[in-house]
Amino acid sequence: MTWLSDNAVSHLREVAELPDFSHTRYRIKSEIARGGMGVVYEAEDVELRRRVAIKVLASDLASEHAAEHMRDEARTIAKLEHPGIVPLHDAGLLPDGRLWYAMKLVRGWRLDELNAPIAELLRVFLRICEAVSFAHANGIVHCDLKPENVMLGDFGEVLVMDWGVARETGASDATIAGTRGFMAPEQEQGAIVDASTDVFALGAMMRAILPSNLPRPLAAICAKASAPAKNDRYESVRALANDISNWLGDQPVSAYRDNVVERISRWVSRNRALVTIVLAYLIMRVIVILWVHR
Repeated sequence: MTWLSDNAVSHLREVAELPDFSHTRYRIKSEIARGGMGVVYEAEDVELRRRVAIKVLASDLASEHAAEHMRDEARTIAKLEHPGIVPLHDAGLLPDGRLWYAMKLVRGWRLDELNAPIAELLRVFLRICEAVSFAHANGIVHCDLKPENVMLGDFGEVLVMDWGVARETGASDATIAGTRGFMAPEQEQGAIVDASTDVFALGAMMRAILPSNLPRPLAAICAKASAPAKNDRYESVRALANDISNWLGDQPVSAYRDNVVERISRWVSRNRALVTIVLAYLIMRVIVILWVHR
């Protein structure tokens, strides 16, 4: 009798569970990740000779309801052609009836793994806002924005991932899906979701990726974005992004009212060259006056 090691048994089990893509142009290489609805594999597109990611409906969830949910997810991604959203290449059915779709394989790291200065984090965050704002313009609310669902590519790409629980603007669903801590109150209550729902999640994301001791204007931006009441939040993702851009440019932000000292400090910071020239002139004048009257 031949005994197999635990590693060998585990490998055989993984191979046995691989989906059958023999009738397609794709060859499965390895499993990348597992989620609530499906399994993501790295695969090779033998026709175009490129690596792709393929999401397959989990075998234990192979029901008509689950298949329709994943089909909606694929259609949502296909609708959102934007540099900040992973493009969908192909879709189909396995011999066992399970749905799959192929998309760009993203190499890099997650946003929550990025250790960088505040300014750099905010510039990345503005790229996220661009993608989410584009989705809103096309009537789609992400509904699960969090640092783990943003990938940073090796060449500067910033990609918003996992549109599995996305809804159309104005939709409501008795099934509450999302991530605690990033879901707006209306989403947790199963009420109507809209762009403001994602604004809340973006505010929560800012709190998650930025240091706790923030400058007051930036802290005010986070607080306004993640306000419990819809009417207290930014009216759009673009409005949130504008405030962040203003803060990065040392300009006033709508979420925070500067005091006199802060306004003077900002003016001095923006006009540093002029202030230096004026101070140099005044010092020279003082020196000349003291020289003349010595």
